[in-house]
Amino acid sequence: METLANLESFVRSAETGSFSAAARLLALTPAAVSRNVAMLERNTGVRLFQRSTRKLSLTEAGEGFLASIGGNLEALQAAIRAVSSDRGEPAGLLKVSLAPTFGIGHVLPLLPAFLARYPLIRPEWHFENRQVDLIAEGYDAAIGGGFELTPGVISRKLAAADIVAVASPVYLAGRALPATPADLLGHTGIVMRGIRTGRIRQWVMRDEAGQEANAVLNENIILNDPAAMREAALLGLGVTLLVLPDVVTQIQRGELVRLLPDWHADAGPISLYYPSRTLMPAKTRVFIDFVMAAFGG
Repeated sequence: METLANLESFVRSAETGSFSAAARLLALTPAAVSRNVAMLERNTGVRLFQRSTRKLSLTEAGEGFLASIGGNLEALQAAIRAVSSDRGEPAGLLKVSLAPTFGIGHVLPLLPAFLARYPLIRPEWHFENRQVDLIAEGYDAAIGGGFELTPGVISRKLAAADIVAVASPVYLAGRALPATPADLLGHTGIVMRGIRTGRIRQWVMRDEAGQEANAVLNENIILNDPAAMREAALLGLGVTLLVLPDVVTQIQRGELVRLLPDWHADAGPISLYYPSRTLMPAKTRVFIDFVMAAFGG
């Protein structure tokens, strides 16, 4: 019995004339599409494509096979969608990795509404400062920043990750506010040592005119977690550099003050990551749709 993935890869490659174009339609890698087609050829014992570095064309046997599948593939896909709908609501364990500060502050508050809509889903959410291997570790999705897009993983942007300088009103009392990133050296610094690199994180800030300047803090307090850095700043221990979504609530409440308001560093986007699959579980699909809608995506 031939798999649907192999048949889909063959039909879309034939229609587009390219493994790469078929991969984009199927949310797979070109290598995966090529592998599926090769498996189909091996299982049938027939060469379906003539391959060259510049062109992909059907053999005579491939043309006949495509004609015989034709609408049957669409009917099969429709049947699968129908039977999936008949099984009822999305259900099962939803394993998600989340960056702790952003996850707790911005994603966890979405959970009551999500569970009210999908009560048969059981969340297993891991709050961790690391890049997980979605496929090898069995995660349905991950939310964070700076993930390397390995083959088979899709990324969708949730929010910009602008790095800003903040301190508490208690710390700033009686101190001169910095006018440029260089002035940060005149303050007590709360810095982060990267878990993966073991080095102190350094940032280059940019203003609205496009000017750049190094933002160097004194290494008075060294921590390895953004939530701890935010708490240290709230305690009035010094100035720190954090992702704006992690401190925006505290800034709005007046618990933290954004220093150098015209300056920020770019840490890349905070994104939702998930494995590309021909048949995505309903629990994962509705989670992706729910989160993207919540963030305006």
